[in-house]
Amino acid sequence: MATSDDPQRLRNCGVVMTDRANSPVEIPRIISLDDHLVEPPHLWEQWLPEKFRARGPHVKRQRVGPLGLSDKDGTPTDGVDVPEGEWCDVWHFEDLVYQTKRPIAAVGFPSDQRTLVPITYEEMRPGCYEPAARVSDMRKNHVETSLTFPTFSRFCGQTFLERPDKELSLACVRAYNDFMVEEWCGDSDGALVPLIIIPLWDVTHAVEEVRRNANRGCRAMCFSELPTNLGLPSIHSGYWDPLFLECQETGVVVAMHIGSGWKELPGSPDAPPAVSFSLSSNNAAASLCDFLFSGVLVKFPGLKLLYSEAQIGWIPYILERVDTVWHEHRARAGVFDLVPEPPSTYYYRQVVSCFFRDNFGLRSLIEIGIDNIAFETDYPHGDSTWPDTKLLATEMMKHLSTEDIWKIVRGNAARLLGLSIEDSKA
Repeated sequence: MATSDDPQRLRNCGVVMTDRANSPVEIPRIISLDDHLVEPPHLWEQWLPEKFRARGPHVKRQRVGPLGLSDKDGTPTDGVDVPEGEWCDVWHFEDLVYQTKRPIAAVGFPSDQRTLVPITYEEMRPGCYEPAARVSDMRKNHVETSLTFPTFSRFCGQTFLERPDKELSLACVRAYNDFMVEEWCGDSDGALVPLIIIPLWDVTHAVEEVRRNANRGCRAMCFSELPTNLGLPSIHSGYWDPLFLECQETGVVVAMHIGSGWKELPGSPDAPPAVSFSLSSNNAAASLCDFLFSGVLVKFPGLKLLYSEAQIGWIPYILERVDTVWHEHRARAGVFDLVPEPPSTYYYRQVVSCFFRDNFGLRSLIEIGIDNIAFETDYPHGDSTWPDTKLLATEMMKHLSTEDIWKIVRGNAARLLGLSIEDSKA
């Protein structure tokens, strides 16, 4: 068993090694604010009302080939029922064909095998889709509590936004949330915390869904970093104000995962995927600027925002820049009457961002704010630190005080979600 001073094991975990002497730090049990559920095949077959089940999302095991264009006429192909292809569990829903690929269920595979190859549920760790197995894997990874984002539904429920039959889509959203609250989290003794999706196409239905689930213990809802990229109204428009008001009144956190408002990132069009992987925080930075200059956080001072998997090292410059713009240009920048205090004021009061590997961010805590960050494990994705999260955290945080470590891996997340945990900082 490797220890926290095993250099090769730490490098394999992505730790940046330093010359600093080891400190006797102890990492408390972790509350992870970004993990993922691979929806089990039975979800909509079991949780949809009877009249929708035949048309709801369902899984077929098929041989698949690569997605692409037809050699015959150039039309898109879904790559399924390829005689010599590999077996894959494929989701079907209206016009959508979704091949399940290994990076969404990467834990247990060596890093070099986490490629875009098809996968079946039997090839995944059961913790990807089965709640008791997930809690078991959390315990192996020093994690006590987890907030889990969807996969097939996509990070803020875009799958249902994009389908034409909105009555069916609304039923699917509600079924997902029933599963989330009653089955995924229901018997976990608080280890799994409900995170719901909303019907993004109708703010009135979205408010109703937040209220319905807040009344049964929901702590957070998924939202888009940049809703205009999904063809939705912007947060500047006032359209979402009833939703933000409901979240403020019920204490439901607005949780935004990277990729929930996806747009093409800067870089060359023929660049390898490594470029977009490296720039994944850019949309979160744009989203934060949107919120800080929108007046939303002024209007709703009790609203809480969470940026999941956004990391934290980019935050100091953004805060410096928005405050500079506010001081020097607010009269001509359209925010003179809208934002009465420096924008960073609202960040420190209402925003949390979480990370799993960000040594630079941990060296910048004075600017980022020790109360504005939280930890995550990203189980079961390709970036996940499972099962070495405690090992990784010990090395990354050994220069920090016991109190700061407690806040980062546990205390801030509990405060954000309104969880009752012990008061000890040890």
